[in-house]
Amino acid sequence: MSQVWVLVLLAISDFVGINLATIALLWMKHVGGTLEAVTRSWQQAHPASSPPFAYVLDFYLWDALPFIYVIWAILFVFHGLYRQRQSMSRFDEAIAVLKVVSLGTALLFIATFDLRDVSFTRALVGSYWLALVGLVAGGRIVVRTLQRRLIASGIGRCRAVIVGVDERGERLLQNLASAPAQGYEIVGFVDPSTDHLSPEPSADEPQKIGEVEILGGLKDLAHILGSRSVEAVLIALSSNSHEDVMRIVEASGGPGTAVSFSITPDLYDIVTGHVRTSQIYGVPLMELQPQLMAPWEAGCKRLIDISVAVLILGGLAPLWLLTALAIRLSSSGPILFRQERVGRHGKTFMMYKFRSMVLEAEQGTGPVWVKSEDPRVTTIGRVLRALHLDEIPQCLNFLKGDMSLVGPRPERPYFVDKFQQEIPFYMRRFNVKPGLLGWAQSKHEFDMDSSDVSRIAAERLEYDLYYIENASLLLDFKIMVRTIWFVLAGKSTR
Repeated sequence: MSQVWVLVLLAISDFVGINLATIALLWMKHVGGTLEAVTRSWQQAHPASSPPFAYVLDFYLWDALPFIYVIWAILFVFHGLYRQRQSMSRFDEAIAVLKVVSLGTALLFIATFDLRDVSFTRALVGSYWLALVGLVAGGRIVVRTLQRRLIASGIGRCRAVIVGVDERGERLLQNLASAPAQGYEIVGFVDPSTDHLSPEPSADEPQKIGEVEILGGLKDLAHILGSRSVEAVLIALSSNSHEDVMRIVEASGGPGTAVSFSITPDLYDIVTGHVRTSQIYGVPLMELQPQLMAPWEAGCKRLIDISVAVLILGGLAPLWLLTALAIRLSSSGPILFRQERVGRHGKTFMMYKFRSMVLEAEQGTGPVWVKSEDPRVTTIGRVLRALHLDEIPQCLNFLKGDMSLVGPRPERPYFVDKFQQEIPFYMRRFNVKPGLLGWAQSKHEFDMDSSDVSRIAAERLEYDLYYIENASLLLDFKIMVRTIWFVLAGKSTR
């Protein structure tokens, strides 16, 4: 069973559980005679009689029930209950549901505390909480049990390679073979000590560890992942040094590779508490998380992006119309400047700005790194750049999901190719969406007139990696405040 189908079944199970619990709550209020609005509506046509429960359901079927379900679904999404997980214990599933339902029920009780028609007693709230936990967690346990049995029978396993051909890699293979419910199908080994596999000329058989073939060396890894449809890379090294792990991640193709990475922890990792292992089915693995922001924070961040874009584009529309008119009257060419940039996972997108330079500014020169004083900038363009108004159309990229309000600044493919060859780990900055406001620009004013553009890019990368490793809503707000201060101080944020 694929992860997509698991998520679909979980969503269906939650839909049924939430609505059954809500219907049970309505039934209890109906029996207690506290649904005054329903009673008044019924008695207009049927005086001196009580409404049947079927009428209560019909009364709330098209407004209250869908609204309540949507609220719960949003809470579930924000708390990561619909994230794709290769292995999830049923106990952990139930605990996750318990936490979210407890929070949601408490919020429901507070929100309806002073409402006359929808007030709840503590007994009703407790019953609703118990019904939600039992029905939602029970449904998810059924889905996870089905998933586990299918995986154990070989259906829906995650195709993986093991990087490491010594005793540790062999032991990981044996452990996974004895724990099929872990969900991994090992398609081969990769030898990190060599760049390419060099089998002996006389060998008729490929090199193997047990029954699993050694597919190549480290430089073969990206090709192996694509040709073998690999979904996970399991790193089993004798020592988990940062340099070795990052070398493997980079050899996998960087952030454009849609695979997960897990490491077998060594004793030092466990004893010092530097990592938390996932040992659900007896095989300890720690997963590398390229995005440290919690699911609910990521959801809030996306909501902020959309809200800011709508407020700026819609609320200040007259100003943008005047800006467009000024650009049109001051120079020939389009109002909006469109340029290809590299976004998350190395995918390119079209970024929008108000045009601030003359038409075909790079004709005959090719891509040029931005300068603080650029003779190609038009008169109105200097004003737009000084006030940072040329960046406003990037709100369209927020709405499309290509960019975020906060994140590393997007770069052009030409310079990405250049910096990728010259700066170690440069492609790691594309683990997150690019943004309009960046940690680098809010902390430091770079020498944009320097001819050593690689040095400037390397300096920026240090700040970008700090942002990626510490991503949170609090850090985003801090960047917003610092950027406002930078702009008011007249410093460059480019």
